[in-house]
Amino acid sequence: MNNGFRRLTILAAWSIFLVFGLLVASLAGFTTLPRVLAIALSPRVLYSVKLSVGAACLATLLSLAFAVPAGYALSRFEFAGKKAVDLILELPMVVTPVALGALLLVFFNTRIGAFIQQDRLAFVFAFPGIVLAQFVTTVGIATRMVKTTFDEIPSRFEGVACTLGATPAQAFRTVALPMAKPGILAAAVLTFAKCIGEFGATIMVAGSMPMKTETLPISIFMRLSGADIEGMVVLILILLTVGMSSLLVVKTLGRSTHD
Repeated sequence: MNNGFRRLTILAAWSIFLVFGLLVASLAGFTTLPRVLAIALSPRVLYSVKLSVGAACLATLLSLAFAVPAGYALSRFEFAGKKAVDLILELPMVVTPVALGALLLVFFNTRIGAFIQQDRLAFVFAFPGIVLAQFVTTVGIATRMVKTTFDEIPSRFEGVACTLGATPAQAFRTVALPMAKPGILAAAVLTFAKCIGEFGATIMVAGSMPMKTETLPISIFMRLSGADIEGMVVLILILLTVGMSSLLVVKTLGRSTHD
């Protein structure tokens, strides 16, 4: 009975692997290595890669700049509106990225948004719009992950530091933050991976202009729209490489934390 249950659970795990493995393996039949190199090294693709990585790095840093203090506050303190803040973190989960992008467009058509867009910093159909779109789709997830990390760290360690003369800010900086470092790094890498693959909100806000706002996911969509299957396959392979490399970093961080 136990052996049968064990085999059933292992079969389920391998079934999932086979589903995604077959999907990835199917890409090999649509291109060759010389064509992969030729397309991957073309100016348009290289620009898309550079644009995607640059925007994802900035959006990740921006998300963490908010996620770390916000996650700490949600983990450690009681304050007015805490339940509302905690609930709004789920917005990217229940609202599609396309809808989030539409919300940003609506905002930029209000008086405040138009003032920012026209007189301060252009977001619509511009690079800052890519960063903003990636930020709004990831900051809630990053905050949730950071909060979970701080939840797993007993608050008594900071309490001991305070009894020894440290201020709450010093206790956070010298005790909680170093202990939370692996979790924050994992949140950063996963946030980066999600930013790299973000499509819906980005195309709504920044559009799909080649050599200007065409990120990797948007470039995949444009290649498919133009019936360029081989080019689409190569871009998918690039996106998979970047995303899976990020996840391998998370796995490595997790193993080093438990060793």
